[in-house]
Amino acid sequence: MIQERSILKIADNSGAKTIRCFRVLGGSRKRYAKIGDIIVASVQTVEPRKNIKKKDIVKAVVVRTRNAIRRKGGLYVRFDDNSAVIVSVKKEPLGTRIFGPIPRELKEKGFEKIVSLAQEIV
Repeated sequence: MIQERSILKIADNSGAKTIRCFRVLGGSRKRYAKIGDIIVASVQTVEPRKNIKKKDIVKAVVVRTRNAIRRKGGLYVRFDDNSAVIVSVKKEPLGTRIFGPIPRELKEKGFEKIVSLAQEIV
């Protein structure tokens, strides 16, 4: 569950290291973002010599949360950190590599490109 002012790690090689969420997209009353939701965030820390700079405003897809998600068979999946992948306007990742495990629920939400770039699918 990601809400406003939540700090997230970045799971791709776009150049940002951490971001701070300041809006959850999907309606004016939507308070929390789950896996597969798009958020608007501000870049907090960056890697040197990359296209993304500190204080840039970006859109990102939440790919991992500390809060457990429930699957159809009763299985719960939980991750160690809150992570996101920075995406473009066409919902495609800006980076060329995705780090860490990615849940298969992202494919159902329409982010096939992120799932195809992932090293490990849980």
